[in-house]
Amino acid sequence: MADKFSHDDPKRHEPTLGGSRTRKEPDASSESGNADYDSVRLQQGDRLQHERRDERGYIRVTLPFRVDLADSDAELSGNDVSLGGFSAQSRNGFQPGERISASLLMMAGATELIVPLKAECLRAVPASGGEGYDVSFEITEIEPQHRELLRQIIRSALSGRSPNVEGLLAGEDPQTPRKRQATKPLPPARPPKPIGRYVLLFAAIGVLVLVGAATAYRNFMLIEPSFAAVTAPRIDIRAPGPGILGEHELVAGDVVERDQLLTNVVNSDLESDLILAEAALDYNNRLLDNLREHIEGGMQEVSLANSAQPASGDTMTFESVSPEIAQARIDQFETVRDYESSRIAALEARMASNDIYSPCDCLVAWALSSADGVYINESERIMTLIRTDEDDVLVEALVHMDDISRIDSDQQAYVTLANANQPIRARVRNVALDVERQPRAGFPSWVRQQQNVASVLLVPEEPLPAESVGQPVDVRFAETPLLAAGSERIWQGVRSVIQFGDDIYRAATEDDDEVTDDS
Repeated sequence: MADKFSHDDPKRHEPTLGGSRTRKEPDASSESGNADYDSVRLQQGDRLQHERRDERGYIRVTLPFRVDLADSDAELSGNDVSLGGFSAQSRNGFQPGERISASLLMMAGATELIVPLKAECLRAVPASGGEGYDVSFEITEIEPQHRELLRQIIRSALSGRSPNVEGLLAGEDPQTPRKRQATKPLPPARPPKPIGRYVLLFAAIGVLVLVGAATAYRNFMLIEPSFAAVTAPRIDIRAPGPGILGEHELVAGDVVERDQLLTNVVNSDLESDLILAEAALDYNNRLLDNLREHIEGGMQEVSLANSAQPASGDTMTFESVSPEIAQARIDQFETVRDYESSRIAALEARMASNDIYSPCDCLVAWALSSADGVYINESERIMTLIRTDEDDVLVEALVHMDDISRIDSDQQAYVTLANANQPIRARVRNVALDVERQPRAGFPSWVRQQQNVASVLLVPEEPLPAESVGQPVDVRFAETPLLAAGSERIWQGVRSVIQFGDDIYRAATEDDDEVTDDS
């Protein structure tokens, strides 16, 4: 863009003069005759308005348009136009400073646009062809909406596109390619995320790191036994002799009290022996009574039986003997009677032992069913009872021999029961290949057959329920109690959350299955 105003070329297309400046009419008497009207305007204080390179609003462009004068029927053929003015060809001349009311008729595609305005003539010079004049006008008054329409038409021409009504209605503001690229609409900025999201994100990351560290410490640093379960002292109730098991209603899980009748064994042979022994005793008593009566009666001969045991199988015969011989036989019969009394006492003791009573306040761990007259042999197991006192229910763990050197007496451990949310602290009572001489219930026999493990007995700080005897438990031996306690609590918390989610999923699955079955 040229910064100098040249008076030599009457058809110049430099920026127009500023439209908001104070105009003073040229005084013909004070100006020289060679100075034209434009130079007079510059000398009187008008300034040339230079625009920024990206706001070339006053650059004149060549467009096909016509100028319709309001006060005459004449139409002028337009040369170029800008927001500040325009130039046109006229058959008649105009005087500098002459004001007109006109309308610019511009083609936008197939539509003709009308821009009404008021303008002032700046200069009028003869056309180069010799016919008519080239007249330059400055726009003095124009409505804002008409000015905006003219601006869009000019910018469409500057962008290299022909003006059209569709583009104007779409609200497009055509500019030069550099301008359009610079003013390309940016996508709407996303609203700033709340700081709470970031806090939750970092909190979740921290929780994951903490859970990962606790899990790694628990699985790799703590001592984990090969197998562990809740155990208690076991009492096996066995049959005192062969026979039919008496009827009972005890099942596993029942609680029995001390001296409570559990069951009995019906031994028919023992009962028969007792009946015969009682009959032999009665026979001896009667025989002794008869002999004494005969001797006391002064009889010379006494009838005497040849056997004191009628069930011996010998034929019963009688003979007559003197009183002296009968007195000697009375002593023999008394000896046999005493033997039969002792035999009856023994048989009754054996019969009494067939009634089985509870030796303690215990819990029934296993019981042989008495349905349909079950026959059992001597010493066959009938029931298994376990002691349920507070000091009896303990935890037994099998630890590999490679790790047994790291476990000491009174060392702290953590025991987690099935479906429990919090671990229970426990102390090591003793470490041995065989924990106790007394058998304990709760361990399968095949587990105790392992040769490369040692048995560790743990005393929990909280009493364990008797119903938990025989349940496998999770045990961790802690060498650093503080870290071990933290890792166990974190692990159990995660486990509880997982179990809660699994329960919800199962409940939802069951509901879906029920709905499907109903449909």
